[in-house]
Amino acid sequence: MDRREMLAGAGLLAVAGVALAAEDHSHHHHGGGKYAALAGTSADCLRIGQTCLAHCHVLLGQGDKEMGACAASVTQMLAACDALMKLSAADSRFTPKMAAVALAICEDCEKECRKHEKKHKECKDCAEACVACARECKKAV
Repeated sequence: MDRREMLAGAGLLAVAGVALAAEDHSHHHHGGGKYAALAGTSADCLRIGQTCLAHCHVLLGQGDKEMGACAASVTQMLAACDALMKLSAADSRFTPKMAAVALAICEDCEKECRKHEKKHKECKDCAEACVACARECKKAV
């Protein structure tokens, strides 16, 4: 196998991995706990937010300093939603407190992403994911 074949194979594996990661797993949930919907929306924020952050990094690398605040707000949202997803999936008694924090962070992230939604689909998608997560956070608080 030469180098080109190996690189092509690696590329196909990467594409397959991305496709599997992006697959909708909503049909796999079997009842879930008290905070199942919150676990789902926070997981969506993580998935979509990672795409937004990667896009911000590309643009920042190209010199678009306007995306700095967006990258910072998405980074904070990812940290909050990671904790929220884990707590809500475990039906933790701390979920309502984390939901209150994540609510504020998701609203902040949405506000920042809205500034770029007309130019960047990734920002629009992230803002929409934050709205859905914030809606579920309000129910848990």
